[in-house]
Amino acid sequence: MGGRGGPQSETLRQAAQLLREGKTADALAAVEKELENNPNSGQAATMLDNLGATADARKVFQRALDAAADAGAKANWQRQMAMSYAFDGDCRNTVKYEQMVIAYWQTQEQAQPQNAFYQEGEMANEGARGCIDSGDLETAEQWYRKGTEMGLKEPEPKTHPSSLWNFRLEHALGRLAARRGNKAEAAKHVAAARKILDGDASMAAQQERFYSYLVGYVALYTGDFQTAEAEFTKMLAAPGNSNDPFMICLLGMTYERMGDKSKADETYKRAAAALSPNSHNPPAAFARPFLRKKMSL
Repeated sequence: MGGRGGPQSETLRQAAQLLREGKTADALAAVEKELENNPNSGQAATMLDNLGATADARKVFQRALDAAADAGAKANWQRQMAMSYAFDGDCRNTVKYEQMVIAYWQTQEQAQPQNAFYQEGEMANEGARGCIDSGDLETAEQWYRKGTEMGLKEPEPKTHPSSLWNFRLEHALGRLAARRGNKAEAAKHVAAARKILDGDASMAAQQERFYSYLVGYVALYTGDFQTAEAEFTKMLAAPGNSNDPFMICLLGMTYERMGDKSKADETYKRAAAALSPNSHNPPAAFARPFLRKKMSL
């Protein structure tokens, strides 16, 4: 999910380059110049979130939301608002706005049932992801479970199999158990996730790479850093994953906990280079503020 709108203006292209170069003040000035001409620019608001000016970003998103032409457009802006709160690690408001998006998709259940139930599950999981990343594990678990329930309601012919939702839930519960320090419970969910993958080759073809993410995450939070390093490295080697800033941050955290500051710093720089100034999704919502604490972004 990125900023809403068409082709990026020259002013915002300049702002993006300035942000990549670490010239935050200059980038912010360029974004403010863009907003003088286009006060409802979702692309500008997305960049504000990446610059850490989240309160200003939400003013823009709110203006765009208020001006939305229909319920579908309004839901799109509500999702953007949810993600803006995720950049602040604000679980409560992230979930609040994701619920608004879910409410929209509930109105679409009869017209487009396959897509509506899938989107409801996706939005619940997206809110849960923001919560686990911010450390609110209880709310994260609540919404991961709700997301599974919503997704499983999709009628036949399903666009996404039940095995996918069950795998995602075991994946989430394994990570939550690890975050709570319950190694044995985490291992049970890892085993359950493996069994689901092994039972559906078609689904596993798309989801297998996320198993390394699960194993690595559990290893990181339960102190098995060698396994974490190996699994995150494997995950980042998978097609399409090499520039995932969240995964690179996890690898950097692994090196940091291993006491290898040099490798950790190098990996955090790699994560920063992978971040797009236009990203507005859970990986960026975690990585951008996290890396801002680790280095100057």
